[in-house]
Amino acid sequence: MLDATQITKSSFKYLKPVQTRWADNDIFGHVNNVVYYSYFDTVANNFLIEEGGFNPLTDNTIGYVVHSQCSYLKGFSHPVRLTAGFMVEKLGNSSVTYGIGLFKNDDDKPSAYGTFTHVFVDRNTERPVAIPEQLREALSAHVIN
Repeated sequence: MLDATQITKSSFKYLKPVQTRWADNDIFGHVNNVVYYSYFDTVANNFLIEEGGFNPLTDNTIGYVVHSQCSYLKGFSHPVRLTAGFMVEKLGNSSVTYGIGLFKNDDDKPSAYGTFTHVFVDRNTERPVAIPEQLREALSAHVIN
C-alpha cells in the first residue's frame, strides 16, 4: 500500500463523484468505517464497467475480493461531496490491486486511502484465470509508477 499521506488528487487519472447517504452515518455522527469499503467497491466496479468493458452479470470471468485495507485520515459525515480516485497499484496475471482515495469537498489530500485485490476467476469453476485482454488494457493505463 502506498503512503496515504503522500497521495494527492492529481495522483489519479480516474476520478468519480461518490454520493453519501443519510444511512451512511453511524451513532457517532460520521460515516461508518465499513461504508468506506462500499465506496471503494463502487468506484472500482464503475471503472471495470466503464473503462474495461466488464459486465458483472454476464461475463464468464468475474472478480473476487481476496484482500482489503484502509487508512482513515480524516472523518466525514453525510451530507458531504466526495470524489473517489482510482489507480492500479499492482497488476498480475489473474489478480489486480486497486488503490482508491476518498477526497472530501475540494481537498487535495484524501480523507481515506484503501486498497483491495481482485482475483479474476471463471464464473463456473471459481478457478483463477487470466484477466481478459480488454480489461487488462484498461487497467494497464492506470498502473502507478
